[in-house]
Amino acid sequence: MRASTFAGLATFAVVAKHQSLTKAAQELHLTTGALSQQIKQLEQRLDITLFHRHSRGLTLTDSGKQLFNVVDLSIGQIKQVLTELKAPETSSEIRLKLTPSFAFKWLVPKLHDFNRQYPELKVQTFADGALVDHKCDDVDLVIDYCQFGADTNNGELLLEEHLIPVMSPMYFNNFNWQSENIWQEVTLLHDAMPWQGAQKDQEWQVWFDSIGLKLSHLPQGHYFNRTDMAMAAAEAGLGVALARQALLGNEIEQNRLVAPYSAIKANAGYFLYRQHNTFAVECFCQWLSQTITIQTNR
Repeated sequence: MRASTFAGLATFAVVAKHQSLTKAAQELHLTTGALSQQIKQLEQRLDITLFHRHSRGLTLTDSGKQLFNVVDLSIGQIKQVLTELKAPETSSEIRLKLTPSFAFKWLVPKLHDFNRQYPELKVQTFADGALVDHKCDDVDLVIDYCQFGADTNNGELLLEEHLIPVMSPMYFNNFNWQSENIWQEVTLLHDAMPWQGAQKDQEWQVWFDSIGLKLSHLPQGHYFNRTDMAMAAAEAGLGVALARQALLGNEIEQNRLVAPYSAIKANAGYFLYRQHNTFAVECFCQWLSQTITIQTNR
């Protein structure tokens, strides 16, 4: 086969994975028009129709499904071999991808303990996006915040999350929090993207449902793409944030934040996805498990 056909098959695999030209184009850094043309050219070279095209997007034909199974398996095997060649079992580095909020508020303050226990091992942390693709295989480990019941089959639940409203002491003193009408006066601070596909006010809606409060409409609010930003805005007196309890440090003990309500289960948590197994990765996973166990038993 020609080199262009091999390149076309790699492109086909991305489109088949997403079954969306828009999402595939974003991953490949192409325009949807250019990507569509490449797929058509591949179909012409192979003389096979790979996709059904309709108003809702793309679906694989039976031939496309057969080809994708083979191509996806082959690409996965190639990536695995390349990873093993680049990162042998003796590697002392752990490559970890996670959300900035969990990195800054939970992991980073605890890394000194890992370094104390395993001074010869190094953690390379990537926290460059509010959402994490836990299927990516360019790192050793992924920690992702996921809703229960979502695509978490290959993940290991590290820590169940709880949600708790927090605000600055000054903001707390400005309102009567015993009144149900208070929620028409305050400003809500939202994490607009807790996970892929979430409604921008979904977590607050869950909290209101948990306390049995039915509102005709949610109060005014500000939206952030990261939970730690919403928590920082609450500390600055901008409004009430629905904080993730695991990400709270000593803000309440130091009276930087006030939490007048009890926490509720978030129906979500932090999941660990192991992409590669080395001695260093196993050490880090054991440390994670021990640290979380100690924290939850306090």
